[in-house]
Amino acid sequence: MNFPLYIAKRYLRSKSSQNAVNIINFITFLVIVIGSAALFIVLSAFAGLKTFSLSFSNTFDPDLKASPAIGKHFSISADEESALNHIEGLASFSKELEERAYLTYKEKSTIAYIKGVDQNYRNVTGVDSTLIFGNWGSDLFNGVIGIGIYNLLGVPINNRSAMEVLVPKPGEGSFSQQGLNAKPYDDIALVVSGVFAVEETLDKKYVFAHLPVVQELLQKDSTDISGINFKLMENASAEDVRNSIVGILGDKVSVLTRREQNTSLYRMLNTENLATYLIFTLVLIIALFNVVGAIIMMILDKQQNSKTLYSLGTTINELRRIYFIQGLLVTSFGGLIGVLIGSLLIVSQLVFGWLKITPSLAYPVEFNALNVLIVIGTIVVLGFISSKIASSRINEKLISA
Repeated sequence: MNFPLYIAKRYLRSKSSQNAVNIINFITFLVIVIGSAALFIVLSAFAGLKTFSLSFSNTFDPDLKASPAIGKHFSISADEESALNHIEGLASFSKELEERAYLTYKEKSTIAYIKGVDQNYRNVTGVDSTLIFGNWGSDLFNGVIGIGIYNLLGVPINNRSAMEVLVPKPGEGSFSQQGLNAKPYDDIALVVSGVFAVEETLDKKYVFAHLPVVQELLQKDSTDISGINFKLMENASAEDVRNSIVGILGDKVSVLTRREQNTSLYRMLNTENLATYLIFTLVLIIALFNVVGAIIMMILDKQQNSKTLYSLGTTINELRRIYFIQGLLVTSFGGLIGVLIGSLLIVSQLVFGWLKITPSLAYPVEFNALNVLIVIGTIVVLGFISSKIASSRINEKLISA
């Protein structure tokens, strides 16, 4: 067996004759356990929050989306639609037309976006799961609104009294050129058939209607759209499908993955995760100063043993390795136990949901093997540095003193 490792393990198991040294060693070990457990729990909680936050956007955002490269709209021909249907790895696609609109009901009003969608939209996205009451309606002039708009306007469901949607008329020229009696806007009346709820921003942003109705409202023909949503088959390559779509539609569109559609959200979540990791790592760095102190105390406590070993032929480097390995063992075992405790708490939250945000919603956490590696790696690296610093205290002057 490696001699420094053997001695380090003996020192790790044996108690010091000085009670104060034993207390310091115990506190050092406890700090490492608590610090590593806390870091793992926080990383797991942020992973759960990230997944929970992205689940909102994933309901609305498709696997791939084609948007106009220039302007707000583009045209798609029947031949292009037929070619899209034959792309390998593409399950289905849905056309949409979106525009900012003014919504009014009785004396209440708000600004939102009206999104005209075809029959495939509900298959391509998970929007069906967001309906809290009502349905999509079978009538052409039915619409589905967010709970935020519903609360603002107080629009009744399936009522003869419809919500009015107004959009500015397209074209050039002043109102006077259009005539004194000409309206500067086009409008339609929508009967609200359902209400969806995702999150506050989206709940106040969208009104869904049938695509032909919105095309007529915006004075567009049946080929004019503002986007195409694509759903991929399981295990299909997003990059291959994207290249095929671009090959058919050309440079008039830009095709984005779900992640690219939400770059700001992903960047914010990743930044928060990194900031939290760095803060807790700083706490661990401060805590691991205890390791330096504990090893130095052990060096002083075992000074006579070190002199004996030195007299028997042990070199200064081997003595340093003894205390270096001892510090590394303490931090590694403490980190492993901390991760084990943290894992038990995370698993219990996943199974029992004992910590809740609301009475019906458990705090989201996620057990991730990568977080285990990150925490153990952080502890080992910091333990390596602190043990190296402390073990360098061994020198000939100390041994001969």
